[in-house]
Amino acid sequence: MPSHTGSVGSRLLLSAGVIALMTNVAQAQSDKEPMANSKAENAVEQSTFGQLPDGREVQSYRLTNANGVELQVINYGGTIVSLKVPDVDGNIDDIALGFESLDGYLSDTYQQANPYFGALIGRYGNRIAEGQFALEGETYSLATNDGDNHLHGGEQGFDRVLWQAEPFENEEGTGLVLSYVSEDGEEGYPGELTVEVTYTLTDQNELIVDYQAETDKATPVNLTQHSYFNLKGEGNDSILDHQLMLNADAFTPVSESLIPTGELQPVEGTPFDFTQATSIGERIEQDNDQLRFGQGYDHNFVLNRDNAEQGDLVMAARVWEPQSGRLLEIETTEPGIQFYSGNFLAGDLTGKSGNAYPQRSGFALETQHFPDSPNQDAFPSTVLQPGETYRSRTTFRFSAQDDMDA
Repeated sequence: MPSHTGSVGSRLLLSAGVIALMTNVAQAQSDKEPMANSKAENAVEQSTFGQLPDGREVQSYRLTNANGVELQVINYGGTIVSLKVPDVDGNIDDIALGFESLDGYLSDTYQQANPYFGALIGRYGNRIAEGQFALEGETYSLATNDGDNHLHGGEQGFDRVLWQAEPFENEEGTGLVLSYVSEDGEEGYPGELTVEVTYTLTDQNELIVDYQAETDKATPVNLTQHSYFNLKGEGNDSILDHQLMLNADAFTPVSESLIPTGELQPVEGTPFDFTQATSIGERIEQDNDQLRFGQGYDHNFVLNRDNAEQGDLVMAARVWEPQSGRLLEIETTEPGIQFYSGNFLAGDLTGKSGNAYPQRSGFALETQHFPDSPNQDAFPSTVLQPGETYRSRTTFRFSAQDDMDA
């Protein structure tokens, strides 16, 4: 597949899905060391989370920083089960939607709805039209697990595999390295893809997610993290009063089946203008075809990267919740971010709090390349070639303050 430049491509940067990250990202990758047992006992608590139907055990890793922020990850799907952060008064709440046990993730109800709570997504985050793409003269067919389209890697995407996991510590903090080898032909994708995802919890209350991958055959790669947040605390009311700012002057409008039309549409004058902080619920019920197609927000936003170098982190989003004062800030090396307002949650899943998750009880902000890029020549390419290394970084920063601009 050719690289894509032109006025759109040059502004958006990023080609071939290969991101040359900043020196400190490479350093973070190279400096990871297994944690000594004494340190691991203080910083990482490992336990058995459950057992898969084939008998394999799923492990839980609980990371805590110096401020009492706590991250729990399981190696099934690389799933973030919980994330506990303080509010403006110092009260700690779990802000990530999820379940107390593995049974919740394996239940028929969850598997059929598959909201991807907290999971790593691959090989391809988001949708590919009609489950097909052409690459280097061959046409590849993928599972159509979202109507007529392919979604989030297929029937057995990275969200449903058991990752190898190793705790570590480095100068940035403590964390977990997750690794997986996706075989040639898995879910229809070409090439053996070796993937490594690193979660780092810092004492600055940051969750840093680093992605790295290599392949032996050209293949599309678009990895992301699919946590749902409610900054009031999971299971606590809707997210419609959360104030959202997106650093994006354009979005990619979609068809009724949520496949991008190929256009980059300015957000100005539309319900998709979050360039200034606006409550999620303020315009979500407006009479608008795009909102109707997604039953709310389920769209990719084109991030303003301006003069940023390839691989530089740029501000992508800020979300503030007025009741708790919690603030989430997201920076990424990616060109896009998918804002999903939890439209298809239906109240049939009960989370850790014991409360059901109804519609719009959580939001997801998935940093990514654009949906359907393998079929959209004008979008930044997601093709990874042999001999290249895919690298991407996203940082989630948590704090609390009395107003969004304090």
